[in-house]
Amino acid sequence: MPYESEIIRIIQDRLGNDGFVSEDVEAFSMDGKMVVTGTDTMVQSTDIPPKMNLADAARKSVVACVSDFAAKGVRPRYGVISVNVPETTSSQKIASIGTGLKEACDEYGISILGGDTNGGMEIVLNICLFGSARQIVGRGGANVGDRVFVTGPFGYAPAGLQMFLGKGREGKGAFARMAKAAFARPESRLDFGVESGAYFSSAMDSSDGLAVTLNEMSRQSKKKLIIDNVPLAEDVQKHAKFVGIDPETLVFHGGEEYEFVFTASQDNQEAIMNSASRHGTPVIQIGFVMPGDGVFVKRGNKMSRLADSGWDPFK
Repeated sequence: MPYESEIIRIIQDRLGNDGFVSEDVEAFSMDGKMVVTGTDTMVQSTDIPPKMNLADAARKSVVACVSDFAAKGVRPRYGVISVNVPETTSSQKIASIGTGLKEACDEYGISILGGDTNGGMEIVLNICLFGSARQIVGRGGANVGDRVFVTGPFGYAPAGLQMFLGKGREGKGAFARMAKAAFARPESRLDFGVESGAYFSSAMDSSDGLAVTLNEMSRQSKKKLIIDNVPLAEDVQKHAKFVGIDPETLVFHGGEEYEFVFTASQDNQEAIMNSASRHGTPVIQIGFVMPGDGVFVKRGNKMSRLADSGWDPFK
């Protein structure tokens, strides 16, 4: 079976959308106003570990879509939701789904207009949100000399996923609780993204993995990204050592983190940091933009190319 990027290419080709450029959300003009829409699907077998609370899963399905809007500097206002459940699903489980959906919508100020229900082999939640804006921040606008930032740090959510799946040693105490919460109850950086989006030259949601995000932004911007500050927290590094994995695998290739990556000029850095402080958003400068192509991690005088791999539901 083809992987995600190839599936998108094939379908867009059949639709006749030559030159299609992927974005986190889509924008179009209607009656003189720019409408912004985005959709996200959560599938039980690929996205919801058996030990995960169903209300948390439903909440997360909305947060995942909100995160795409946050990276574009747009606030979603309305939504429609489709719910697919097996015929054996209890009323209690359906109520849990409703509770999680309501919690997220209340959290981010979203009104649900309606949707659809269906039956099937497993639980599937499809969220489609709508907002409006004068413009969105694209993935491909990075300029030479810009700095590369993340709302981070990274590594907690993929560590939490491994704990939910029961793979390897779980970790200890506070870190285990933080990692599980990062996976099961993520937060979107919506307020920061909406306020600061005008200062970004490019931006992208990072839920498929930091390496995937950086490589996609490099391709669309036609620029080289140099990463000279890996967003690796000390407790993530200690956990990685404890469970016997490479900490940078968690940071760059794990995915499931609803942070975003953005580039900005040095002239806008102060305004961005002030906004981050107001909203309690951790912003880390991780690199800079140069002429060329590809993403490279700089360690001392050595540079290594960052592999374009991360979360893919088809792998």
